[in-house]
Amino acid sequence: MRRLFETLVAFVLLVLLAIPCAAMSGDGCGAGQCTDCHSLELEEATGLLKGTVDRVLSVELGEMPGVWAVEVEKGGRKFPLYVDFSKSYLVAGNIVRLKDGKNINNDQSARPTRVDIGKIPLDDALLLGREDAKTKAVVITDPECPYCKRLHEELREVVRRDPDIAFLIKLYPLKMHPNAYTISKSILCNDSLAMLEDNFAGKTVPPPLCETDAVDQTIALVKELGIRSTPTLVLPDGRVFSGFRKANDLLELLAPRTAAQRSQN
Repeated sequence: MRRLFETLVAFVLLVLLAIPCAAMSGDGCGAGQCTDCHSLELEEATGLLKGTVDRVLSVELGEMPGVWAVEVEKGGRKFPLYVDFSKSYLVAGNIVRLKDGKNINNDQSARPTRVDIGKIPLDDALLLGREDAKTKAVVITDPECPYCKRLHEELREVVRRDPDIAFLIKLYPLKMHPNAYTISKSILCNDSLAMLEDNFAGKTVPPPLCETDAVDQTIALVKELGIRSTPTLVLPDGRVFSGFRKANDLLELLAPRTAAQRSQN
């Protein structure tokens, strides 16, 4: 009973913490998305959970309002934890969605750590880097996702520092970003990386000049693969990493030996 009571108290507290963000969704807090006012980066989460877990793998907005879903590793086991927006409370354990009784904690744990990269069609992917690069990773991005925008700058830095790495960018517009679908279609109609970068720079993207179902195909593909957030990086061996990462971390993932040599120079 005591554990149940503590869980209920934590749940009520987190709901109360989430109210200010939801209340401002009409007039304040930018466009009304919680990520306009709240952020938690991988590096910061690592600092917050230092001594609690061995490694923080990814950070993304949780399905339950007011929390970040943080995938961690400890003792060789991967599992999700939840950090509230105030970054003062850590929640571990089951979180049940009342409308259908589903344990969303299980959904978080079931997210893929590896996919069959051969299932990802690349004919509509935007190439960032050299076509003859030895290592090519797939990046699933949303043109209106603020973390995607920041990651894109890091991708450019990786390509600048190591021309043997390139990125194949697939556009996956999230439902929470109302203009992302049309923007994605326009970019793909023009097959234009420059247009995506103009969009990230705040420039207006013109309406689509063609009819294409490439965006819909990517949405269906991402659902099939079990990927639910952007940005997501898929390595050549199929390993999946969600969330923002800095150039050094990306280089370590994609070319660890080369990255180690760089750090010695």
